[in-house]
Amino acid sequence: MQRRISTACLLLFTFFASSAQAIGLLRDAEVERGLREIAAPILRAAGLSTSQINILVVDDRRLNAFVVNSRAIFINSGLIMKLKRREQLQAVIGHEAAHIANGHLTRRPVNARNARTASAVGLALSIAAGAATGNAAIAAGGAIGSRSSAQRVFFGHTRSEENSADQSSVRFMISAGADPMAAAEVQEFFAGKIALNLGRQDPYMQSHPLTRDRIRRMRSLAEANRGRETPNPKLDQWFEIVKGKLTAFELSPRETLRQTRGKTDQVSLMRQAVAYHRQPNVKKASQFVDQLVRKAPNNPYVHELRGQILLENRNFGGAANAYGKAVQLAPNNPLILGGYGRALLATNTSANTKRALTALQKSRARDGLDSKVMRDLGVAYARLGQNGMASLVTAERYATFGQLCNAGVHARRASDLLQRGSAPWQRAMDVVQTHKRSCKQRK
Repeated sequence: MQRRISTACLLLFTFFASSAQAIGLLRDAEVERGLREIAAPILRAAGLSTSQINILVVDDRRLNAFVVNSRAIFINSGLIMKLKRREQLQAVIGHEAAHIANGHLTRRPVNARNARTASAVGLALSIAAGAATGNAAIAAGGAIGSRSSAQRVFFGHTRSEENSADQSSVRFMISAGADPMAAAEVQEFFAGKIALNLGRQDPYMQSHPLTRDRIRRMRSLAEANRGRETPNPKLDQWFEIVKGKLTAFELSPRETLRQTRGKTDQVSLMRQAVAYHRQPNVKKASQFVDQLVRKAPNNPYVHELRGQILLENRNFGGAANAYGKAVQLAPNNPLILGGYGRALLATNTSANTKRALTALQKSRARDGLDSKVMRDLGVAYARLGQNGMASLVTAERYATFGQLCNAGVHARRASDLLQRGSAPWQRAMDVVQTHKRSCKQRK
């Protein structure tokens, strides 16, 4: 699992809100696969595309979930770790999906134009950026973390919107064959926390106003439609994987080992491997990964975990082999491809650098704003003597973080080195123009 910081980025028309605080995203191929599987029946019930909406985990222990556009649903790690069953997570996803399906987000850009803060404008532009690039999930990152009035403008929902989302989420659950009572359970869970003093309240209570009348209506609708749910052990297993991996990386290793002592199921073995890796005890971690491989030799995420453990313990050759096996089993996963490229690059041989470049290019093509992949791409291009491309991806990486002064320097260097009129040259000029417009706005 990798922590990745995302900030407001718009390579064609970036506006960086300097007051915005970046959020951290917890990126893990297995966790994101599990979230996609769990979300799929809910998104289909909502009439939304399962391939166009990302479910991303925010590195935040507070209880919250939110949307800022029609391309991503963000859920805090703390909320996922608190939920007790798969249907409760589906209820959270259903509620946020309802804001998308019911058109509640269409008014947000209009509200932003009426807001008087730079952060509000920056967030609106970030949302537009995501729609334009097809990677809204990460493009809006920095603005999402804002503590300014932009957050209140975009994350605040009217009571009518919340009531609509409540009712829709229950209907989505019913249509998906999930227990609709889980939707009421989640709302009751949050309602029980409203008694906390204002300074300690979680963001969800401030952005999703709760009333007992709302909860009663949800419970009534759910009770009237119980008995239609269909058991889904596969999705239950994915929930255990998602929650298990998050807690393994987020809780103390001692607590994880206490919870899993004597257990030999796959999720418990994975959690023990992670716990020993974090201690760190690479020998014990590898022993548990070996057990996982024997149980599930064709599971790409097991080999990815081995690769991460070996890479972070500087066994670069072993890491490259493990990631290579994971890539064979999941050849189109951008996070696994990124890890493979990183491991190959760490071996520091000419042949592996060329292989790393291919893997990193594929990764970026599928997840366009992964800052680690962009950094590694710059290294790979530089080692292979492609200095123009190295400067270009460095410029784009700085632009991703809103560091437009640095981005402009590298973009101008790239434009001097790249063939004039080529696609890479045009990308460099996009960053140059973005930098110029930003400087003009600040003046």
